[in-house]
Amino acid sequence: MRHSESGRQGILVLGAGQLGMAVLRALAPRAGASQVTVLVSPGAAASPAGQEARDLAWLRGMGVEIIGFDLASGEEALKNIFGGYRTVLNCTGFVAGPGTQLKITRAVLAARVERYFPWQFGVDYDIVGRGSGQPVFDEQYDVRQLLRGQQDTEWVIVSTGMFTSFLFEPAFGVVNLERRTLHGLGSWDTKVTVTTPEDIGRLTTEILLAEPRIANEIVHVAGDTISYGRLAEVVERVTGQAFEKAVWTREKLRADLAAAPDDVMARYRAAFARGDGMWWEKSETFNERNGYETTDVERYLRKRWRA
Repeated sequence: MRHSESGRQGILVLGAGQLGMAVLRALAPRAGASQVTVLVSPGAAASPAGQEARDLAWLRGMGVEIIGFDLASGEEALKNIFGGYRTVLNCTGFVAGPGTQLKITRAVLAARVERYFPWQFGVDYDIVGRGSGQPVFDEQYDVRQLLRGQQDTEWVIVSTGMFTSFLFEPAFGVVNLERRTLHGLGSWDTKVTVTTPEDIGRLTTEILLAEPRIANEIVHVAGDTISYGRLAEVVERVTGQAFEKAVWTREKLRADLAAAPDDVMARYRAAFARGDGMWWEKSETFNERNGYETTDVERYLRKRWRA
C-alpha cells in the first residue's frame, strides 16, 4: 500500500444515479473522517429537479460535497480532478458511451490514485473474456488488464451479476409480468447471479472499509444465484398465475443478434444465455462468508408484487 500523498482528500464517487446513490446512502454515514465527494453532470449540479434534487439535498445534508463535472471531458482533465483524491469509486455505468471506462481508468492510473473501485459491478469478465458479442464486456475485460499491468494504484473489483430488477425488464424479455411470459436464456438450467443496487451499495461500503484492507482482489457478492427454470417456479408461485414459458436457445439468440447487431437487448440476451461467467455460487460470496443478509429473487418479487 502506498503512503498518502499530502493534499489529497478522501473518497470521490463518480455518479449519483441508481447505483451511485445506493453506494452513497451506505457510505456517507460510515465514512467518518474521510471526506466524501460526488461527481455529477454539470446540469444536475446546477439545476436538479424531482428525485435528483431530493437526492442531492440529502447528500448535502450528510456533508457530501457535490461537484458538477462532465466525464466526457478529456483524459488530462479527468486526471487533474482525480489527482485530488485518495480513493475513486466509479458508479457511472455505461451511459457515457464506449471507451469511457478505459478512459477513466487510464486517468485514474495517470493521477496515481491510491485506490480504485472501477465500474465492474457486473459479471465475471475474466471468464467471459473478449468476443462475447457484447462490446462493453470486451472493454471491461481490457480495464482489468490495465489494472493488473501496474502497481501504483490498488484496485478492488466488486462482481455483482445483473441488477435483480433487470430480470423483470419487459424489453429484456426474461420475465414480463404484465404479459405473463417467461423465457429461459439458453436453457432452463442456465444460471445467472443477481443483486439489488441497495445490497451492492451496502456491500461495496463494507468491502471498502474492511479491515484488514482488501486490495488487488476481485470480490464476488450475490443477492441470488438462480437458474431460469427456478426463476419461472418462483414467479408463478409468488404471483399465483400461470405464465407462458419458452426457451430461447443460444442458436436463436445468436441469429437474433446477427440480424440486429446494434440491438442492445439482443446483445444482453445472447450474453446471458452463455452461463459461464454470468453466475457464481452464493455460498462462496463475500456476503455469505461474512454473514450479510441479501435480497434474493423471491423476496424482491414479493415486495414488488405487493406494491
